[in-house]
Amino acid sequence: MTLEERVGAQLVAGIPGTRLTPEVADHLRTIHAGGWIAFARNFTSPEQFRALVKQVDEAMGRDMLVMVDHEGGRVVRFTRGVTPFPEALTVGAGHSPEWVTRQGAIEAKELLALGVDVNLAPCVDVFVEGADPVIGTRSYGSDPHRVAALGAARVQGSQRQGLMSCAKHFPGIGAVPKDPHTELPTVGLEWSAMRTIHLVPFIEAIKVGVATIMSSHVCYPMLDPSPGTPATFSRRVIRDLLRGELGFQGVILSDDLEMGALRGLTAIGEAAVRTVDAGHDLLLVCSDLDAQRAVFQALCAAYQAGHLSVQESEERIARIAQLRQKFRRSP
Repeated sequence: MTLEERVGAQLVAGIPGTRLTPEVADHLRTIHAGGWIAFARNFTSPEQFRALVKQVDEAMGRDMLVMVDHEGGRVVRFTRGVTPFPEALTVGAGHSPEWVTRQGAIEAKELLALGVDVNLAPCVDVFVEGADPVIGTRSYGSDPHRVAALGAARVQGSQRQGLMSCAKHFPGIGAVPKDPHTELPTVGLEWSAMRTIHLVPFIEAIKVGVATIMSSHVCYPMLDPSPGTPATFSRRVIRDLLRGELGFQGVILSDDLEMGALRGLTAIGEAAVRTVDAGHDLLLVCSDLDAQRAVFQALCAAYQAGHLSVQESEERIARIAQLRQKFRRSP
């Protein structure tokens, strides 16, 4: 692979519209995108969406990694061809792990039939009363062991059918005081609270083999005291804690680099470099094509200048390839 191809393989891009235009196809080829993330703007029917997946694959000359946020409740991008499961909080209040395993299996069959490879769920954040409602009903509840059991059940139900799951948002944003979609929050919990409450569901998800984990655009000064350093940019949180102490061997994703939490910290190109340096394998840039180009160019420049390790980039590509081989989409 060329340097440009290695960089592109780490990028998951959002695209406009319900069909692939020549301009967007050229853009995806220029940045060598490894995958794309679907939103409601990309969907009108199962038939149309399957055609879009095929268009993108054919334009790129390879199977692209297709992701979607399909949590249930208010976070669902597809309106047809999928079962409308309730929000996580309702599930957590009244359903068993066995029920959630069946949910995961049904979701997997439906999403795979649409051409999706990765469901960016479950949300395994442990909800804390009084926190910002950005998580709220997306959480299975406030009992970390219950959240862990249901999150693991969902992962197992989905992945046994061949759909990759994603536990998010590491190391837990259930106590977040602000919405990171708009501004940078800080969770000032002591390490003991993070360890005994918020990390518990992630540890369980790792035990059952979750394919991917998504980090959060949130500062945790008790985990990383560097001022204004969200988990996204934190080597302590990503490399030392998630990779090192917890032993996660799967693929680590960023949340959308266009979110407001990062916008006030630095330009998006530099944000991408810091995110890769922290230890992420895949970067989400979900809307702006210019932002995607800026990320691609900044990463290429950082590798060329030796600010990022080419050897580590090869390790990232190998991790992604291993997962894709294990969860291979049927033609």
